[in-house]
Amino acid sequence: MLNRLRRRFTAVFMILVAGMLCLIFGLVYRFTQLDLMAESINMMHAVASIPMRHDRPGEQPERIRLPYFILHVDRQGDFFATGGEYYDLSDRSFLAELLEAADASGKEVDTLPAYHLRFCRIRTPMGEQVVFADTTNERAILRSLAGRCAAIGALCLLIFWGISVLLARWMVRPAETAWKQQRQFVADASHELKTPLTVIMTSAELLQSADSALDNRAQMTENILTMTRQMRGLVERLLELARSDQEQGDLVLEPVDFSAVAEEAVLLFEPVFFERGLSLDSRVQEGLTVNAEPRRLAQVLHILLDNALKYAASSGAVRLELARVNRRRCLLSVTNPGPTLSKEELKQMFKRFCRLDPARSRDGGYGLGLSIAEGIVQAHHGRIWAESAKETVTFFVELPLKGVVGDAERSVTDG
Repeated sequence: MLNRLRRRFTAVFMILVAGMLCLIFGLVYRFTQLDLMAESINMMHAVASIPMRHDRPGEQPERIRLPYFILHVDRQGDFFATGGEYYDLSDRSFLAELLEAADASGKEVDTLPAYHLRFCRIRTPMGEQVVFADTTNERAILRSLAGRCAAIGALCLLIFWGISVLLARWMVRPAETAWKQQRQFVADASHELKTPLTVIMTSAELLQSADSALDNRAQMTENILTMTRQMRGLVERLLELARSDQEQGDLVLEPVDFSAVAEEAVLLFEPVFFERGLSLDSRVQEGLTVNAEPRRLAQVLHILLDNALKYAASSGAVRLELARVNRRRCLLSVTNPGPTLSKEELKQMFKRFCRLDPARSRDGGYGLGLSIAEGIVQAHHGRIWAESAKETVTFFVELPLKGVVGDAERSVTDG
């Protein structure tokens, strides 16, 4: 599909380029043809104005550059010819044939392709003068111009074809990335659902067997319930992720006291941290208001605190801080003790179904929380990232304060 999309883009681009080149070269050819024709006609008028002039040997008549001759026709239809040395003017039958061809055209100025001549009819008191000029040189110039235009056009098409291939790859790259992510997402989701489905199916088959013991039946039923709850949790997470992607452009932002939301999240998680033998310290600057959706903003805090709860080293201290960076932005940070991570691992953490270390327990997590948090933060015109140093991992969320969304968007671009 992506290759077809690239080929289609390249074909459309080349058709447009070919059309533009044909239009440009066609106009150049046409204007050159008109200029040569106008120059030829002007010269014929100049010749007609001084038909009987005799030049000295070696001199050229002014403005006369084309081979020509003139047929002077009186009112009775008799004619005689004058002109240069290019033509044999003694063949009166040929000259009469030219006059008939000129009369048949019915125009004052026209071209006779069969004779490679152009004529210009000029009325005089004595009759008329028909000036004939050779168009061979003009035709040669136009043929040369057409050949050069064709060569330049072919070269331009070759160059633009290479450019179109590169542009097609560059423009399709986001779609290719999204396609790969979608396929990976489907594969990861299928993998996550495969294990609980296998356990449920096996347990159900054993329950149907007549020789299974009563206590085994209870255990199998418990396995089915456990796996069903796990599947429901995963499906809920997937739906939540889908809603997060869908709502990025549909959020209704309102002024929210970020400081109060952070303090409520800390109060909610303090008992859970205490049960795990961890401490949760907080330092929240008061009065920080952001444009946000309250439920989504609280969800980001819950995801970060839940992530810290799962990965914090035992008997460690998790620290949450919220403070104003400057008059335009505020910064939330959640730090937990743990192994130092590389920059590549820190980037991978925000991918869906990411598992940096399979040996580390996720306590029922599915690797979707940070991806959901990233989508929510971006929908709020902010940015989220992680840093790791000295056996600690810190997640940062930068959001614009109330009324400075545009500045935050520039900050995200700069970051």
